[in-house]
Amino acid sequence: MSAPVCLPLGADGVLVKFSLHPDPAAMRAAQAFGAAMRRAPPGGVVETAVSLVSVFLRFDPLETSRLAVTNAVSATLTAHDWACTAGPPAARRWRIPAVFGNDHGPALAEAAALAGLSEAEAIENLTGTDLSVLAIGFAPGQPYLGLLDDRWDLPRLANLTPQVPAGAIVVAVRQLVLFANPSTTGWRHIGQTAFRPFDKDAAPPFALDAGDALRLHAVSAADFAELAKQPMGGATCEALE
Repeated sequence: MSAPVCLPLGADGVLVKFSLHPDPAAMRAAQAFGAAMRRAPPGGVVETAVSLVSVFLRFDPLETSRLAVTNAVSATLTAHDWACTAGPPAARRWRIPAVFGNDHGPALAEAAALAGLSEAEAIENLTGTDLSVLAIGFAPGQPYLGLLDDRWDLPRLANLTPQVPAGAIVVAVRQLVLFANPSTTGWRHIGQTAFRPFDKDAAPPFALDAGDALRLHAVSAADFAELAKQPMGGATCEALE
């Protein structure tokens, strides 16, 4: 993790970066700083979005200036040692059923071998890990989940997979992504869930928030077919606060 920097972004944005790499300390710092900005946003700031190691602040140019926002952000950055932060506690815990391998996760065997695990060991490891929603991005409502242990620091594929389905669980660089929509990907498709993190007709349309705790639960292909008929694909959410 490097010293945080505050950069201009677009006509009405400021980007606070804590690292150039997915460093765990920088991820915790971004989560904590984002939570602090949501609790007490600088005057004129109308949106706060947390990414893996950065936080975007959008301001209303009719109410404030980039200089005023930057000065307020810089004061907050220097008032706290963000490198030592533990990150904010999760407000919610999700339990999401998923099926792994075969047609629902054709790259499981390859990914497990790269991690030095059997397929059964890989599933046990993934479902036994307490995950956090690190960021929402790439597509509406789509979560990046992590961090997995060092064995899962896998490179992306050399070539893109033309399409994985909505609900696909893919893995690379110690993270899982749960795809909100059918999509091209360079990550390995290892599983599938009937849970949909984005519903344009729901209020709110994004099911998950950055900072949510999450655990995957392995189910059979037959159970998965039944779960697909249930609301939220069988996923449950528990409030922790």
